[in-house]
Amino acid sequence: RLCTWALLKLLSRLFRSVQLHSGKLEMVLRAAGTPGVPLVFLSTHKSRLDGPLLSFLFLSQGLGVPRVTVGNQIRSPRLRALLRRLGGIFLPSRMEQTPSARDEGLPEAVLAAYVEEVLRSRQPLLIFLEEPSASLHLSAASREWLAMVYRAVRHGAVPDVLLVPVGIAYDALP
Repeated sequence: RLCTWALLKLLSRLFRSVQLHSGKLEMVLRAAGTPGVPLVFLSTHKSRLDGPLLSFLFLSQGLGVPRVTVGNQIRSPRLRALLRRLGGIFLPSRMEQTPSARDEGLPEAVLAAYVEEVLRSRQPLLIFLEEPSASLHLSAASREWLAMVYRAVRHGAVPDVLLVPVGIAYDALP
């Protein structure tokens, strides 16, 4: 609750208003009403505030807080800790490890099992398709997240997932 209050306070200082498109919100709520199928929200990434803002909007609409996928672009330990508390999950930082220091795929296997468990327990998952200020190509991180979701369905961890496109438009980027 403290994180929700802090997030609300931060967002109210950054934005004068937040407007929801009622037709798109209805589509998301209808998708959330599908019984027994986990939701995987797919979004473009305009700003680093997209994850916390979408998390807050989902929470305010009764959808719960999604697990938000985060690539390796965030280096600040304090920001990473805050994002973890808000439901962020991070890819293993392979670039920082030498091949001899890595356990043969163990971090990836643990993360894949975690993603399967998130989907099995029908918690919503939010995947950003590219990094902020990047071209319109899928980022390497988003390809890895999508591959984990695909493998979870292919291996039978969940019978199906519902992919729901969501997005944020800003008058001016924060």
